[in-house]
Amino acid sequence: MKKLINDPRRVVRQMLEGQVALHPGQALLAGEDVVLRAEIPPPAARRVAVLSGGGAGHEPAHAGYVGEGLLDAAIAGDVFTSPSTDAVLSGIRAVAGPAGAVLVVKNYTGDRLNFGLAAELARAEGIPCDIVVVADDVALRDTVPPERRRGIAGTVLIHKIAGAAAARGLPLGEVAGMARAAAENLGSMGVALGACTVPAAGRPGFTLEEDAVELGLGIHGEQGVRRAPLQPADTLVDTLLDSILTDLGLRAGESAALLVNGLGGTPPMELAIVARHALARLRREGIEVPRAWCGNYLTAIEMPGCSLSLLRLDADRLALLDAPGHAPAWLADGRVAEPRILPETPSPAPREATAPGSLAPALRGGLERVAAALEKAEAELTALDSAAGDGDLGLSMARGAAALRALPETAFATPATGLAHMGEALRRAIAGSSGPFYAVALLRAARRLEGREASDATDWAAAFREAVEAIAALGGARPGDRTMLDALHPAAEAFSDATGRGSGLRDAWGEAVAAAEAGLQATATMQPRLGRAAYLGDRARGQPDAGAAGVLVWMRALAR
Repeated sequence: MKKLINDPRRVVRQMLEGQVALHPGQALLAGEDVVLRAEIPPPAARRVAVLSGGGAGHEPAHAGYVGEGLLDAAIAGDVFTSPSTDAVLSGIRAVAGPAGAVLVVKNYTGDRLNFGLAAELARAEGIPCDIVVVADDVALRDTVPPERRRGIAGTVLIHKIAGAAAARGLPLGEVAGMARAAAENLGSMGVALGACTVPAAGRPGFTLEEDAVELGLGIHGEQGVRRAPLQPADTLVDTLLDSILTDLGLRAGESAALLVNGLGGTPPMELAIVARHALARLRREGIEVPRAWCGNYLTAIEMPGCSLSLLRLDADRLALLDAPGHAPAWLADGRVAEPRILPETPSPAPREATAPGSLAPALRGGLERVAAALEKAEAELTALDSAAGDGDLGLSMARGAAALRALPETAFATPATGLAHMGEALRRAIAGSSGPFYAVALLRAARRLEGREASDATDWAAAFREAVEAIAALGGARPGDRTMLDALHPAAEAFSDATGRGSGLRDAWGEAVAAAEAGLQATATMQPRLGRAAYLGDRARGQPDAGAAGVLVWMRALAR
C-alpha cells in the first residue's frame, strides 16, 4: 500500500484538521470528528440545521459541503464506516436549536442505526429532529427492495436542496419534506474501472481484469452488481442512463439536473468525455438539463470510475439549487487560515460510580480475556469483512477491546452495572453497525439482571436471550439472513436449554459456544439478506459472515 498517510488510525482526524486549516469558514469539534460552520448563532436564533455525514473516504463529501446554504455540520466516521452515535449527537448539539435539525442519511445500515439513535437521543434532550434517507442507487432495482437501495453520489444534490430550504427560514417539516421529495425523484448509478484500497485493510478490495469493468457499484470499494467487458465511454454512459431513466420514468418534455461524479481516480479529461455524451443523450431524449455539475463530489478514495445522477426538476427545486450556497466543495475561494477547534457541547453527567461488587474480579477477568481475543483476531476479522464488506470490523473490534480495558473497577458494582458500562463503552468506541448492536444487547441484558448481585445460570441465560432479541429488533434481521444473529440465536437457544436442564454455567456456556460454531459455519452457504453483503447476492457465498465470526471470538474467550 502506497499512500500519503502517517497512521491508518489517524487518517480521518488528520484529514479533517487539514480541511479546516484550509477553509476559515469551518471549524472542528475538539473531541469528535465533526466539521461545522465556524460562525454559529446562539441556539434561539438558529434556523433549522442541516447535517449529514458518513464514513470518510468520500472526499470532498461530507465536510466539503459545510457552509452557507448547504450543511451546518458533517460527521465523519472511519474510512467507509459510519460515524458513532455519540459523534452524530455531538454534531446535533453543536448546531441545532429549538427549530430542530434535518439529518440527511445515505441508506446504509450503520448510518441509519447511528444517525437514527442520535436523533432519538436528541429528541429526548428537546431538539426536534427529522431524518431524510437517500436511496438513489438504481443499479439495485432488481436485487433489493427500493427501501434497501444504497445512497450514493446523488446525496450531494439533497444536501443543496435541504440547505437552501433551511436558509429560507422554513420550519422543520417543510425542510425535510422538500429534501425527501427530491430524494424520491433522484436516481444514480456508477461504473468502476478498478478497486480502491482502504488504509486499514492495506490492499485493494477486489481484483479486476484489465479488460473488465464493474457496473452498479456502491461507494465503499465493493464490487458492482455485475462485471462487464470494458467498452467505450459513450456505451458505458448509455448503460448507466438507460437504468436511471427507466427507474425514474423520465420522459421527453421533463427537466432534470445532471451530476457527473468522479469516484476519486478518474481524471477531469475522462469525466468531461462522460459529461459530453450524457448531455447529448439527454438532449436526444427530449429531456431538458438546465443545471449540470461535473467533478469529484462524492468519491471512493482513489477508485477509477464515475457515477451519473439525475434529479427530476420542478420550478421550486430548481430555485433551491440556484439559491446562494458557499462551501469548499460547492464554491471555494482558496483562502488559508489556522485551524479553529471549538469545544464540544458537554454530555449529560455520567452515573455515579460505586464500589466494586463481589463478582467484580470474575467480570473483570472475563472482560480481559475477551479484549485479548478480539485484539488477536483483528487481522482475521479484517480479512473476512473485506470479502463481503468494507474491511473495518477487525479494527473496530480492536478499538472496542481497548475501551473495555479502560473501564474502571467501580463499573463492576453488580453484573448489571458492569454490562451497562460495557455497552456505553462499546457504543462510543465502535462505529459502523457493530457498535449499536453490541450496545443495545448489553444494555438490554443489564436491565434483565438489574437488582441481582449474584446471578445464577438461568439469570444469565435469560439475559443472553433478551440481548439477542434486542439485536434482532434493532437491525431487523432474522436467523438465516447471514448476520451475527446466525451465531447468536442458536447459542442463546442452546444456553437456555442447558440451564433449563440444570446444567451449570460453564457446561451450559460450552453448549452455547458449540451451537454458535455450527451457526457460523452455516453462514458460508447462506444467501445474505441484510447489510452490505446483501448487495453482492450469490457472490458473497463461500466465506462465513464476519459479524458471526466476531461473536465466536468473544464467546470462546469467555469459555476459557
